[in-house]
Amino acid sequence: MLPGMETKALAETKVARKAVMHWVAENLYRLESSGGYYALLKRGDKQFRRSLRTKDRKLAERRLAELRDRVGGLVIGEEGRQTFDEVAKRWMTVTSHTLKPSSALRRDLCIRSLSPFFTGLPIRNIQRQQCERWLTQRGQNLAPMTMNRELELMRSVFGYAAKLGLILKNPAEDLKRRKVVQAQIQIPSRKQLQKLIAAIRESDGRPDSQRKAKPGADLVELLTYSGCRLNEATSLHWADVDFKKNTVTITGGDRGTKNHEARTIPMTEALRTLLRRLRDERAPQPNDPISQIDSAKKCLQTACRRLGYQQFTHHDFRHFFATTCIESGVDIPTVSRWLGHKDGGALAMRVYGHLRAEHSAAMITRVHF
Repeated sequence: MLPGMETKALAETKVARKAVMHWVAENLYRLESSGGYYALLKRGDKQFRRSLRTKDRKLAERRLAELRDRVGGLVIGEEGRQTFDEVAKRWMTVTSHTLKPSSALRRDLCIRSLSPFFTGLPIRNIQRQQCERWLTQRGQNLAPMTMNRELELMRSVFGYAAKLGLILKNPAEDLKRRKVVQAQIQIPSRKQLQKLIAAIRESDGRPDSQRKAKPGADLVELLTYSGCRLNEATSLHWADVDFKKNTVTITGGDRGTKNHEARTIPMTEALRTLLRRLRDERAPQPNDPISQIDSAKKCLQTACRRLGYQQFTHHDFRHFFATTCIESGVDIPTVSRWLGHKDGGALAMRVYGHLRAEHSAAMITRVHF
């Protein structure tokens, strides 16, 4: 025997010994080297070999029975050869009625991005390696939130396929999400806010002013004093305002709120003053909208540029509202309800768990040793 051949033969013998399987009962086998139990089942033209992850015979038999039931429920034939794209579209059809159009569009874009990684494969033949190919070739190059969104959609489609009996196991269930680092929110100070609103209003009537300057300033104030999202604020009608009860009901209009639930919030003094002024100026009807425009983006950008501020967005004034409420001593669960959150304050704690410099400076003066 040539040098090295003896070592190679010994290695091959060890491998063969490790692979020896002993038949124990119907569909149940035991690996000689480890003593672990395995199941070998067949459904249609497909075999299923699974580790039962135990060396205990009784436990192995119970897990085999569970696995046999799951395999027995698998769909075979032409329906069982559906592709990922086909199952994803079917899943979209039965779930889209719960979504806003924008959410449905986002899901559709995710499906289009995922489909090329599973092209030509029946969903029952998709394994973890195909999911890992998406992870390495696309997922890692996406922003964390976008990657997590695609991963969750992938898991949902495979989970739906498992419920339909098309697959035995979700091949993406063990893929890890990426950590999303909460970006520091930048909001104007109180002085900046006053100057910003004044700059928008003062531009009205000038030769180079925006046509929507005054309504734009009114919308910025409405967002700031109510904490509404843009769609929620522009969907408000005078019928939603109850001056006697000092409340505003936020419905989100035809599109609805983000969580599809209307909410009634108390009016801040600033919001009440703003609404009373607008009511006196216009003498509106109950079905008239409070905001006369759908966006203040242009006049807001112009005012920020003239004042030398960073470009603030509509949503920054919702953040301003929440931060101001918290800094004023309102507890976070209450603020979260005013914002329309449904998690008892967990999101608000993550997003607004910081202090602005001016508030921090004021608070430190209260500390004495």
